[in-house]
Amino acid sequence: MAPIPKGGTVAVTGAAGFIGGWVVRLLLDRGHRVRACVRDATDEAKTAFLKAMPGFASGRLTLHSADLDNEGCFDEIFKGCHGVCHVSHVSDYNDADYVRRVCDHVIASINAAGTVSRVIVTSSIAAVISEVDVQELVKRPVCYEDRYPDEQNPKRTAERGQGYSIGKVIAERAFSDAAAASGEWDAITVCPGDNVGPIQSAHQKEMGPWQHNIEMMLLGEYYQNGAYRPWMVVDVRDDAECHVQLLTSVDVKNGERYIAWSTETRNVEDICASIDRLLPELGHDTPEVTDPFPERVKVREKELRAIWAGCELRNDRMRAVTTVRFRSMDESIVDCVESLISIGKVVPKLRPGHSVRS
Repeated sequence: MAPIPKGGTVAVTGAAGFIGGWVVRLLLDRGHRVRACVRDATDEAKTAFLKAMPGFASGRLTLHSADLDNEGCFDEIFKGCHGVCHVSHVSDYNDADYVRRVCDHVIASINAAGTVSRVIVTSSIAAVISEVDVQELVKRPVCYEDRYPDEQNPKRTAERGQGYSIGKVIAERAFSDAAAASGEWDAITVCPGDNVGPIQSAHQKEMGPWQHNIEMMLLGEYYQNGAYRPWMVVDVRDDAECHVQLLTSVDVKNGERYIAWSTETRNVEDICASIDRLLPELGHDTPEVTDPFPERVKVREKELRAIWAGCELRNDRMRAVTTVRFRSMDESIVDCVESLISIGKVVPKLRPGHSVRS
């Protein structure tokens, strides 16, 4: 189907979130009209940053209360929209039936609108790389869009920690299948990497694991993550830019998925050490890593790190259909840290003789 027009109207679900907030800002920067969907538009703690955007004063940005769990909540909001960026998370990825129900009623609102030509669905690299058997990464080490986790493994269950990955795959297919059945709109999936970068509102410092992990590092405590999986990063601004450009691209087709990441990786302990390396003036008191894994996992640390190090990350497809040039991880870390301190009011643990300017 058709890309959305210049200046077209776009609804953004999850607009108060870390990714969603940047999608809203970049859509406005590109001249679009935006309908920002949030759970409660009167919640100033989560919406004040949206209302501070210039487009809100002119009316080009409007805020709408919509509880994702309520059928029909988007019916009126989507009417007249050319595009939808469905960024919002569901409440429980471990309940596959619930995930399908939410997808179904969002899709029903899209169909009822009769004006939407393109939907961007935010998925995750978990829908690409999350394996219940890490040996699958040895067999299939190239991480690109056609790679899915081993769905035939009977241990791939919510109880084994696979609920998020399973839920994201369910959503991807639900939207692309519905778009194909409709013939009136297409669904394009974005699978973002680990989002790092500047928050726009204090509440966002805990609305996603990666910026919250950096917050904890600043506070003097952090943990190994994902059985020694390195961070596979995308700057949140680049992720949002991918969403926006895919809305208007003439080179994409229904059902296609695109990975948004820089392909740069770094181990968690090196992320923490980067704070002092990149911002020596701050005087961050770099803490030691806490390893929460059970002993049976700790003894496999060398093996697990080697497996992840052998993976090849690709973003060829995203670079082929957009002009996005991914920021370096260092730039993302600096901007994340400074925004956590200035906007999130995080008080970092510093070495003696250092202090944060008030």
